[in-house]
Amino acid sequence: MATLSAGAFNPVRFERLDALRGVAIVWMAAFHFCFDLNHAGFIAQDFYGDPLWTGQRTAIVSLFLFCVGLGQAVAGAQQQTARRFWRRWVQIAGCALLVSLGSALMFPQSYISFGVLHGIAVILLLLRLAAPAGRWLWLLGAAALLMPMLIQHPFFDTRATNWVGLVTHKPITEDYVPVLPWLGVACWGMAAGQWVLRHRPDWLSGALPVALRLPGRPLVALGRWSLSFYMLHQPVLIGVVLGAAWLLPLP
Repeated sequence: MATLSAGAFNPVRFERLDALRGVAIVWMAAFHFCFDLNHAGFIAQDFYGDPLWTGQRTAIVSLFLFCVGLGQAVAGAQQQTARRFWRRWVQIAGCALLVSLGSALMFPQSYISFGVLHGIAVILLLLRLAAPAGRWLWLLGAAALLMPMLIQHPFFDTRATNWVGLVTHKPITEDYVPVLPWLGVACWGMAAGQWVLRHRPDWLSGALPVALRLPGRPLVALGRWSLSFYMLHQPVLIGVVLGAAWLLPLP
């Protein structure tokens, strides 16, 4: 069983957490593949209004942000160094910028100004500050989840301010993951992670169950390289779909 260091930073990988993150990655890739098929005209679905797709998007982002909170709980327990934190943060923020640039080329009217990577970059900073709150993270998470329902103002409807999340209407963009309410999901993930590491550490640090060990290996690998996969999967999927559209032109 993986152990947590009480002294120097000891970045032990937790297979169960990586596998859970891998599930989110696979689900996200399948969702994006369907979106690309729809964009190319192979299928006809309403990704912006149909609960089948909007509900899946909410579930996928929730799982990602919950894993972010779990990961920060593990990093805190392992006494992650500031240098390691900031190195990872710069990678995420840099990839968020690339997503904005790439989406501006493909969707100039609805490019991504604050998507999931942008949200994670800001939420990571807030989680680092909130980590000492301990059990109060549950209350903080609930407040973050409820605040957008209770407070909306036109001031937050611009691209410069909608990242906060207190908008009166959802902006026209291909991906939108504002700090509120999604900080709440991450706070609950961190709170759950801190509790588990104190009381049931084997739930996270134990090896995958025997029945899941073989099929779970690819998920573990994807979870460990989640940022790289995230950045590469859409260009590959779009290339495949465009190639299919060229070979099999629609009537």
